[in-house]
Amino acid sequence: MEPSPATSRGRAVGIDIGGSGIKGAPVDLGSGTFAADRVREPTPQPSTPDAVADVVAAIAGRWPDGPLGVTFPAVVKDGVTTTAANVDKAWIGTDAAGLLRARTGRPVHVVNDADAAGVAEARYGAAKDVRGVVVVATLGTGIGTALLHDGVLVPNTELGHLEVDGHDAETRASDAARDREDLSWKDWAKRLQRYFSALEALLQPDLLVIGGGVSKKSEKFLPHLDLRVPVVPAQLLNTAGIVGAAALAAEADLDPGTADATGSPG
Repeated sequence: MEPSPATSRGRAVGIDIGGSGIKGAPVDLGSGTFAADRVREPTPQPSTPDAVADVVAAIAGRWPDGPLGVTFPAVVKDGVTTTAANVDKAWIGTDAAGLLRARTGRPVHVVNDADAAGVAEARYGAAKDVRGVVVVATLGTGIGTALLHDGVLVPNTELGHLEVDGHDAETRASDAARDREDLSWKDWAKRLQRYFSALEALLQPDLLVIGGGVSKKSEKFLPHLDLRVPVVPAQLLNTAGIVGAAALAAEADLDPGTADATGSPG
């Protein structure tokens, strides 16, 4: 699969907003690597839109050139954050793209954090050049998911909330659930098996990529899974959000007066 011209050259800036930290860096779009050292600032408490926008503007101001992509822990529809996970509830219904565009003075592309990570894996990581349906599942406090077809993102899938065996899947199969219930790797893998089997039945994916910090220990649980779909660990790890946001911002080819925040390439 040929890379988008926008992600085969040049640079863009990615900023990843989380509940505890806001991280940013310029990204070399040819390689998907940081073009300068990453900057991290604590997320303001309370994490209101104005307070977070101030931090984003300060980080973005370090690298004033190029498109700006921003991840957010929420469903993002036309630039509006319609949910808010681990950040202030004032974000619900906020025009995040408009706010950040006004505060930074540059075009901004806002995308769900799991979607950004999925795009990074598709452009530069474990799912590069994979055709067909790819699911990237990030196992952490919850389960974030990204769904792509031939490298094109289907934004805002919340597949961690599938009901499996009468439970919201992420309450039983997230890495936090493993830690909370002190599950062995084998016992946790049984829950992952149920969850991924449900995903497999619904979507018939061609590749499943496992992200999150726990992916660094994939040898402890992947051998216990028995799925038809190939399952591989993510490659970009904690750089994925920044890299994916930057790539999507470049692909959106925004003009200065607009912000395409659908999460799909322009």
